[in-house]
Amino acid sequence: MSIWFGQYDLESINAKGKNSMSGNLGIEVSRIFENGIVGEMPVSEKTKQPFGLLHGGASCVLAETLGSIASNMIIDTDLFAAVGQSINASHIKSASEGEVKGVCTAIHIGKKSHVWEINIYNEEDEIVCASRLTMAIIKKN
Repeated sequence: MSIWFGQYDLESINAKGKNSMSGNLGIEVSRIFENGIVGEMPVSEKTKQPFGLLHGGASCVLAETLGSIASNMIIDTDLFAAVGQSINASHIKSASEGEVKGVCTAIHIGKKSHVWEINIYNEEDEIVCASRLTMAIIKKN
């Protein structure tokens, strides 16, 4: 059973982030599945640290972007907003070129909070970062 509140297409999801940090880093959602989403981010001069490796902060941006998008796809955004509350990331392996892929899967969907597991993989499907994101669901004024 799908967790999504409405119907979503990749083009409209990616258009929303075009003029934000996710757009500036080249993050794009590539797939929606039953209880999560997948997105990619290039490993480039915009996402590397000075030693030529993927910056851990960029991995956190990818994780929080995917979890934020997913949470906002579950709620009625006319009445509520999903905002980041807590993120944890374990950086396991480095990446220095190509793209990384984030797989964002729901762990908990509640009325006031959502918890997401976001695993980030390199092009060899090796885990680069394991992350958990908690989103607070707040009522709009």
